[in-house]
Amino acid sequence: MNSFKNILLTATVLASFMLGSCGGAKLSTANEQMERGEYFDASKTYRKIYNKLTKREERALRGEVAYKMAECHRRLNQYARAAAAYQNAIRYGYGDSTLYLSLARMQHAQGQYAPAVKNYSEYLAWKPGDVLAQNGLIGARMGQEKKGATRYVVKNTKLFNSRRADYSPMYLDRSLDQIYFTSTTEKSTGTNKSEITGMKKGDIWFATKNERGEWKRPEPVEGELNTEFDEGTPAFTPDGSTMYLSRARREPNANTGVEIYTSQRSDAKWSAPVKFEITADTLSNYAHPAVSPDGQWLYFSSDMPGGSGGRDIWRINLKERAGSLENLGEWINTPGDEMFPTFRSDSVFYFSSNGHPGYGGLDIFRAELTPSGGWKVTNMGTPVNSPSDDFGMTFGEGESGFFTSNRGDNRGYDHLFSFELPELKILISGWVLDRDEEPVPNAVIRIVGNDGSNQKQLARPDGSFSFPLDRGVSYVMMAGAKGYLNAKQEFTSDIAEEDAEYGVDFILASITKPVVIDNIFYDFDKASLRPESKAALDEMAQVLRDNPNVTIEMASHTDRKGTDEYNIRLSSRRAQSVIDYLISVGIAPERLQSQGYGESRPKTITKKLAREYPQFQEGQTLTEEFILTLPEADQEVADQINRRTEFQVLSIDYRMF
Repeated sequence: MNSFKNILLTATVLASFMLGSCGGAKLSTANEQMERGEYFDASKTYRKIYNKLTKREERALRGEVAYKMAECHRRLNQYARAAAAYQNAIRYGYGDSTLYLSLARMQHAQGQYAPAVKNYSEYLAWKPGDVLAQNGLIGARMGQEKKGATRYVVKNTKLFNSRRADYSPMYLDRSLDQIYFTSTTEKSTGTNKSEITGMKKGDIWFATKNERGEWKRPEPVEGELNTEFDEGTPAFTPDGSTMYLSRARREPNANTGVEIYTSQRSDAKWSAPVKFEITADTLSNYAHPAVSPDGQWLYFSSDMPGGSGGRDIWRINLKERAGSLENLGEWINTPGDEMFPTFRSDSVFYFSSNGHPGYGGLDIFRAELTPSGGWKVTNMGTPVNSPSDDFGMTFGEGESGFFTSNRGDNRGYDHLFSFELPELKILISGWVLDRDEEPVPNAVIRIVGNDGSNQKQLARPDGSFSFPLDRGVSYVMMAGAKGYLNAKQEFTSDIAEEDAEYGVDFILASITKPVVIDNIFYDFDKASLRPESKAALDEMAQVLRDNPNVTIEMASHTDRKGTDEYNIRLSSRRAQSVIDYLISVGIAPERLQSQGYGESRPKTITKKLAREYPQFQEGQTLTEEFILTLPEADQEVADQINRRTEFQVLSIDYRMF
């Protein structure tokens, strides 16, 4: 709850609020309090009147008093009380045409989305084109369906908050070591309580960081800035020398209004505020100033004529004020209220609105200037926004800073909250292994992204590695090590805004020993390749493309069955079939040699084979003599291991000279 929000959210009191002919002095007192914007006092007076209206013939008057009491509670951000009073007004037949809309908005502001949807719909059935109700219905359904969740982390900034209302934080300058805000703490200047809020009138306070970069407890600003009036919502010129602020004027027997003032800083003290003239209109309110980062424009919120309805955001040129006043237009402003502008850059600012679709009360929106000169407006989503009022955002380092919200406070008091968007933790990790699935220590891994990124690191002694990534980037990775051929991987990281870890392994082929190519299949007693061999052959071709300076021998081996001559001929034809396929997919013939070894080179069991076939021991050679000592089932397994296609690197300097 803060007076600058509440005053500005109040329209000029209508003649229908006058009930002088319907009651005594207490009723006229309540009406006068309401008329002056003294909602705290008026709500108490209306409550006393409401409780006395018990007769049947007083039902109509009781409904009208309930409505006015609801209006007071609404402006005090006491949404539950306001909703109950609106329901009583409906119960007693009060005839205001906007009752169901008002009730829906109070339910919306409490996160009671289902009844809010019902009452928005009921109101729209009577008035189908109402923009506020239409946007309210959209927002209530957003909340009902839990749409718009973000990764922002929001925390109550207890160090800054008092037991009353604290709101509208703003950094002094880009050093980000001083932050100013408004507080209605009991320590504020003056002795009188505000008739509007029931709290002390607001003063401007500030906090600084210590030598460790930690925030210290806030204290009131020094100088002549704070008075017995309401001062708040500070904003600063880029150099931090001039403060623009809101001040509520309070005169006897007159409506309370808000104007913009300036104060100058000298030796850490602020001068007495001086009114900043925007127009000659003294009936309108001007509040929530914000200076554009280039120092040229003052943005503010006002209910002056010529807007879209409610409170609009306007701007005026600080260097040439005459004729420069302009409304930000329908991209930003709605028939509801748009307030609390703050800047991130000259083309991006933030504001709060209860007219755009939101989660209830005031929501914070991001506005970005488009090439056509308009504004693209986006709801900041949850948890920055809540069913309650959320406003007054200021940015520090990166996607972090402070804002104001009255969430979680049944009294409707505003408090300062911090927000931060944690960096996404997107990693790619894996292992560099040899063909026997043993770690390749100190392998070099390079990763290049289409965003221009280029990273390089050594695998750990156990062969593991890990790289940080960005979202939605296509990467090419290459791993290599002394004594091994290079291996390449390609992939694209997801665009989802969530932490992720990708896994990829590199299997490196040795340069110094034969490497088996798995999944090469031939028809029985033939050299023709079967279709299911294509994947393995294409992978072999890619290895040769990734290692363009390598020449190889492609060898084929048979089992012990058949004559030596037959097995040599068959294995030679099979090796040549692989060579022919590799040539057909673009590998230079001079890089390839074929050789059939028949059964002359039986396989020696490796660590990998020993893990896969525990009946064999590492280092055993599957000769015919050894195989004949095995059970029949193991003989077939041994023959299967011996039937293989493998390659051996012959040179690594092809076309290097």
